[in-house]
Amino acid sequence: MTEFLLAVIGVLLIAVAALAVKVYTLRKAASEIAEAFSARLREDTNTLIDISSRDRKMRVLAEAVNRELKLLRRQRQQFTNGDRELKEAVAGVSHDLRTPLTAIYGYLELLEREALSPEAARYVSQIRGRAEALRELMEELFRYSVVASTPEVSPEPVNLCRVLEESLISFYGSFTGQGIEPEVAIPEEEIRRNLDPTALTRIFGNIIGNAIKYSDGDFAVTLTPDGTVTFANTAAALSSVDVGKLFDRFFTVDSARKSTGLGLSIAKLLTERMHGTIGAEYAEGKLVITVRFLETEG
Repeated sequence: MTEFLLAVIGVLLIAVAALAVKVYTLRKAASEIAEAFSARLREDTNTLIDISSRDRKMRVLAEAVNRELKLLRRQRQQFTNGDRELKEAVAGVSHDLRTPLTAIYGYLELLEREALSPEAARYVSQIRGRAEALRELMEELFRYSVVASTPEVSPEPVNLCRVLEESLISFYGSFTGQGIEPEVAIPEEEIRRNLDPTALTRIFGNIIGNAIKYSDGDFAVTLTPDGTVTFANTAAALSSVDVGKLFDRFFTVDSARKSTGLGLSIAKLLTERMHGTIGAEYAEGKLVITVRFLETEG
């Protein structure tokens, strides 16, 4: 009886040991798949996932993941090619529009020198207004194509307070023209970050310009010591759905406005390139855009 029990125990120990080895190899294979999958998502490579385990089920799983990775890579390439073609098309269109637009301005100046009837003068004024709108749209398209095709930024120590103040001052005429008296809260002490000053100015300028365009008469900006800038304005014409699309390329709330919908898209692109965050919220008729640049080491 004792020998029988020992034999049973021996068999059980062997079974447990075999099961432990099996579990270990399966866990190792799963870990290899997870690590390799994560690496393939970060890198643009054709290298497939390979595992050390010979377990049939785990190898089937690895093959299934490889098929999905191939599909994802093809889709990523299609998106990249399409995005590049779009940027090139935008740059080409904005460039091609400059020549005829220059000619339009030339003819307008000649017309305005002529003795015109009140009705003809009104028509010429309307033509100039439309030409100005076209020029603004064209310049916005050109700026986007330049930003999108130049991914590099040149960071240097900058004072967020000063850049924000200068950006607000540059819009003084626009604020006055819209009857907006900004509420500004900026700390007296310097808040320094390692950022590209030109990109930072463009981010602030695009957000302020958007606020002036859609504000119902108010505007407030707050900068906190942790590098968070909050822009807020009442915008009854917006909705929570609109706000969710504000950073999408070519999205406009009102197609009649002089805008391509690229201003906030550019701001988002530049903010993320400098490792910052940007987002928008909408509550009780007020739009709040928050930009944050955390302090980095080194």
